[in-house]
Amino acid sequence: MSAAGSSGGGRRTAPTPGDAATFVVRGPLSGQGAAAEGILRALPEWFGIEAALVEYARAAAAGPTFVAEVGGEVVGFATLAATSECAVELHVIAVLPQWHRRGVGGALVEQAEVHARAEGFELLHVKTLAPSDPDPGYAATRAFYLARGFRPLEVLPQVWGPENPCLLLVKPL
Repeated sequence: MSAAGSSGGGRRTAPTPGDAATFVVRGPLSGQGAAAEGILRALPEWFGIEAALVEYARAAAAGPTFVAEVGGEVVGFATLAATSECAVELHVIAVLPQWHRRGVGGALVEQAEVHARAEGFELLHVKTLAPSDPDPGYAATRAFYLARGFRPLEVLPQVWGPENPCLLLVKPL
């Protein structure tokens, strides 16, 4: 499965045995704040801080955002934010729980990478909770990023506070 160019999207078949559902990745888009907010609210274990959730939805409204759709319904999204002339952050990515582990998140990251490269960025980075946090959901999140070529750069406890140590991961494009 390869992603289509950044201006269009790619049709993907979910790799779940016996499941013929197909999703399409589109983007980059703006105006995706409402769809993003709905998905974020379906994931309170990851996005339970209201102020952060609202900021992520605003970022998705501004774009560039990639969406995964099934039958016209947005089931996942990823939003980028440039942080320097050579680096772009995977600012937020979220997929509805029933679409976890079915290729949607990986397809969103892949499409975001294609776009970032085309825009001339050299590095893609993302933040998540550090391994010192015992939450199994965040362990799965870190494994997701590592499987896609991201590498841990640094733990930054000052970003979200010592109770939520931030792990910065980077990936050359």
